[in-house]
Amino acid sequence: MNIENLIKELSFKAIRSGGAGGQHVNKVSSKIELTFDVENSSELTDDQKQLLLNKIANRLTKENVLILFCDESRSQHKNKEIAIKRFLEVIKNGLKKIKPRKATKPSKSAIRKRLKSKKKRSEKKLNRQKPDLE
Repeated sequence: MNIENLIKELSFKAIRSGGAGGQHVNKVSSKIELTFDVENSSELTDDQKQLLLNKIANRLTKENVLILFCDESRSQHKNKEIAIKRFLEVIKNGLKKIKPRKATKPSKSAIRKRLKSKKKRSEKKLNRQKPDLE
């Protein structure tokens, strides 16, 4: 997977950012909307696409398009850079394969230690009881 070619497949749209900021916000489109079509990507293999569709399904639209927004900065270029970084992070995490868990048993010494502490605790509680006077 070539990152430069992947970035070329992205489409960007500049939108007016909301919130406080006065006149500047009302006349400058600094918010960035990044869209990436997972299914129609030529850079990803079929296995990678399937892995992404499963892993980041909650972030995709019904058409399997990933949409990210960024309006952190007042600069459109800075927002674009931040959006690209976020996109690459999402893709990197989505393509990570989860290692299968290996079943393990507790060691014999750990079992012995646990049983010994249980015995000690039960003796302590037995000693708290009232003595039998009969």
